[in-house]
Amino acid sequence: MSETSRSQAHAHRDLPEGAPGPLGTRGTAGRRTTAGVSELVGAALPLIAHWLPTQRWYAGKGRAITGLTPVVGTPLQVGDPTLLHLLLRVEHGTGPAAQDDIYQLLLGIRSQEPSGIGPAAVLGRLAGGGPHDGAVLYDAVHDPELTGRLLEHLATGDRFGALSFRRTPGPGLPGNLPGRASTAEQSNSSVIYGTSFILKLFRRISPGTNPDLELSLALSRAGSTRIPRVAAWFESRLERSEPATLGLLQRYLPDAEDGWELALDQVARLKGDPTPGNFAIEAHRLGRATAEVHRVLARSMPTARLDRPEIDRLAGAMADRLDSAVAAVPGLLRYRSALRGAFQQLTADHLEGLPVQRIHGDLHLGQAMRTPHGWVLLDFEGEPAKPLAERRLPQPALRDVAAMLRSFDYAAAHLLAGAPGPDPELAHLAAAWAARNRAAYCAGYTAGGGMDPAGAPELLRALEIDKAVYEVVYEARHRPSWLPIPLAAINRLALTV
Repeated sequence: MSETSRSQAHAHRDLPEGAPGPLGTRGTAGRRTTAGVSELVGAALPLIAHWLPTQRWYAGKGRAITGLTPVVGTPLQVGDPTLLHLLLRVEHGTGPAAQDDIYQLLLGIRSQEPSGIGPAAVLGRLAGGGPHDGAVLYDAVHDPELTGRLLEHLATGDRFGALSFRRTPGPGLPGNLPGRASTAEQSNSSVIYGTSFILKLFRRISPGTNPDLELSLALSRAGSTRIPRVAAWFESRLERSEPATLGLLQRYLPDAEDGWELALDQVARLKGDPTPGNFAIEAHRLGRATAEVHRVLARSMPTARLDRPEIDRLAGAMADRLDSAVAAVPGLLRYRSALRGAFQQLTADHLEGLPVQRIHGDLHLGQAMRTPHGWVLLDFEGEPAKPLAERRLPQPALRDVAAMLRSFDYAAAHLLAGAPGPDPELAHLAAAWAARNRAAYCAGYTAGGGMDPAGAPELLRALEIDKAVYEVVYEARHRPSWLPIPLAAINRLALTV
């Protein structure tokens, strides 16, 4: 069965009871007519099937779509334009190998193609002879009017069946701000409202509270200034499970500078000046900020200590990920024995009782913003590719430290990008820059009350290797030209075992 025909077949399944509501359109005489949500979704599915694989946040690239099943459809505005909120189950494969994911879509429907949203956001024109026949279907994230409507629902705490909008205590939210879609490449979508708020829309949805909401709320309630304050969020129940987080509204930081861009600017200047300002001062401050966040999370969320069998399982999980990576990227095979040796060193007796806690889970320079008042951390959802339940588990706090150390290596490697061949002088400058800032970050982390990374070298090395192994697989699949960056780290780390 083709993608289109399978999509049409699934469209005839009814949405859950209570999910659909009437959608209003205007007839030729201006009289209000109605069409069910199921009919509209059925007309949209063939267009969605072709559009989904082109999106940056779609996780099913390279796998054929074998089915599209609406989970919950909710009209948030009716008329021309219409705003339809849709949770859609996307199926890949058949039989025992079948997999499925749930995605969140915000769909706009207008009688005429809206101006200014760009052709990439347009899915096409609806067909099928219904009341929306010939209307334009598009990604409403790019429509300022409709994203403004979404903010109104957040401001008033509305509820539509399984879909709930919730506010945190504090000053009221404006209900009349249009939103503009962020142009940053992300695994989700973001909408910015003036200079006040930013709404993150999670695209790939799992039942349960997203760690970004869970940890941001915990930090906000504890009075931390190291994150943007949470203003509101919205969620939906999926098939009698606990509510799934759909979106998170936080204060926008208009005067903040991206840590990744700041680092790259410093690295770029190395070609003309080996000492272009001291980024190590910022790295030290960022280390302190990371430690502050970890301390607050340790006070606000559950913690534990790992016994010997649990540490063995931690090391075993790293070894299993290495084996899977070797199968995907054979170039890792030469390092396999040394890297497994690094993981085996975690079973040493002195690591028994290792504290674990909730952490950021995907920390890097791009998740840190330098504001006039200091560093702020963003995006606490962890690695999106991992199951939500795994991302909510307590981890060694040094896992975040190791991830940030890898980010300094990535920034330094940009100095060598575009070079026609090996350049020993530039390679030395890049390595020295990375080493200087890695050391400053670790010193700042310790000064801020975090576990001294120098006091647990085996653990830090194993965690950094684990992250570099992940990077190798990611780059091999998505950015082959970047593969030498994590492979160089693997080579360096293997020599230290």
